Amino acid sequence: MPATRKAGPRLQDIGAVPSKGQGAGSDDGKFGLGYYAKLFTSLGVGEDGKVGVTELLSRLRESGISESDPRVVEVWAELRRSVDIEGNSRIDLNRFIALCKKASVVAKAIKGGFVIPDFGALQREISAIYEGLRRVDTGHVANYIPQLGRVDPEKFGVAVCTTDGQRFAVGDADTQFCVQSICKPINYCLTLEEHGAELVHRHVGREPSGRGFNELTLNSDGLPHNPMINSGAIMACSLIRPQQDMADRFDYVADTWQRLSGGGAVGFNNAVYLSERRTADRNFALGYFMREHGSFPESTDLVETLEFYFQCCSIEVDARSLSVVAASLANGGVNPLTGDRVFSADTVRKCLSLMSSCGMYDYSGEFAFTIGLPAKSGVSGGLMIVIPGVMGICVWSPRLDALGNTVRGVAFCKELVARFNFHVYDSFAAGEVSGKRDPRRGKNEEEIASTMRLLWAASQGDLDDLRIALATGKDPNSTDYDKRTALHLAASEGYLEIVQYLLSNGADPKATDRWGGTAQTDAARGGHEEVTRLLEAVLEDTPRAIPEQQPC
Repeated sequence: MPATRKAGPRLQDIGAVPSKGQGAGSDDGKFGLGYYAKLFTSLGVGEDGKVGVTELLSRLRESGISESDPRVVEVWAELRRSVDIEGNSRIDLNRFIALCKKASVVAKAIKGGFVIPDFGALQREISAIYEGLRRVDTGHVANYIPQLGRVDPEKFGVAVCTTDGQRFAVGDADTQFCVQSICKPINYCLTLEEHGAELVHRHVGREPSGRGFNELTLNSDGLPHNPMINSGAIMACSLIRPQQDMADRFDYVADTWQRLSGGGAVGFNNAVYLSERRTADRNFALGYFMREHGSFPESTDLVETLEFYFQCCSIEVDARSLSVVAASLANGGVNPLTGDRVFSADTVRKCLSLMSSCGMYDYSGEFAFTIGLPAKSGVSGGLMIVIPGVMGICVWSPRLDALGNTVRGVAFCKELVARFNFHVYDSFAAGEVSGKRDPRRGKNEEEIASTMRLLWAASQGDLDDLRIALATGKDPNSTDYDKRTALHLAASEGYLEIVQYLLSNGADPKATDRWGGTAQTDAARGGHEEVTRLLEAVLEDTPRAIPEQQPC
């Protein structure tokens, strides 16, 4: 007796039957029952009408949502209770819906609705870049500040956080380090929030200086050139809640870092503060130089302002936390893990503009040209990179180049934009051969788009676009739904030059569509005699019939 295929569980068998008047597609809150049922069945429903907790957790982790994510704390607690109370690790549809309603991020993760749909692929790429840079040993630690000079130069960590809160880290991402100059964009944002751009820029400019970050120089108005260099950062500190005492001012800044990092590891290194304070002759000189030129607001206490600046530089974070700070800026001032709006979108726009032009010391222009992303470095080896609307990244590696930027951090950025179209102007080069990938596309979306480009170029007789499609490594025998190749489409339209180019680049003349037709039968049906003869000759194994292509 032949075996019969056992049917999978039906909707009414997996723990949630629509009530009277409620169909599978009707709204149950924001989404219908059918919406949740489809997500549920995608996890692999067993004969008991349940899915494994392990599969659910695996799907969340693969999407970049970890157990430490504050948005899913209750979900994980619920899953642990499920295992402890019921003695198993399986849940039904009703329990699944309850979890999704507790944290909407669960449903979003399962359906692949995040800004980086295939987060696992991005993790593999980041890990590969990290491994490729581990052996880089050029550069030196910042030994002009004694405490920073004692940091292990081999430390190296990378962390990523997207605007949807997808996170990944590799290496020494949990080791704390002082933010140093990375405090400058945050302090600048605080001044904008408190006073507005017009007042702030009465005391600090917004142009690249073209000079060293700690050079004794002001612009033609007697102001520091921008908030991303030492003089401008000291000026920004004078503007942060000047009416309050030092302790409250520092608490305000530290609290902002906590909000930006979503409650991450934020601390204070008193040893670095004392070390920096003892070696601060140049910063004191900058302060007195600005006071001589009347740059500060009235009643500014210079020594207190400098002390405050040293404290801000001595705030400690780890790479994981700093990546969330960067992601909050990438998200227009809203922390992706908590939903807390820390800065206005306008404040962030202004800050990122100055990070793009002034954030990398004397390397800022080259960084903007080569990398094309807002970033801020610090002499402790930290580098905060912002990809607006997509993600924030932190690279920490204490070895610095001659300009004070982390050697591995800069190399990481170069490799990142070589692999992905993250450069701010990559959209202009979308039609050119670059080999870059867009991780914002789904797992199969890029493959489908490249196939459509190849087939469209062939059907339209566009040789230039066809060359580009094939130059990126696209298989010339890729097909559409009807199994028609580019050769089929070019032949049916009678584009002899396109047919010749495809044949000389590996197109299979014997390929058949879903109806069994070849490119030759398509050409004959369309009355394209020259193309028909060429394809008949090729099918008869006479390669000489394929005219040699002239160099492009």
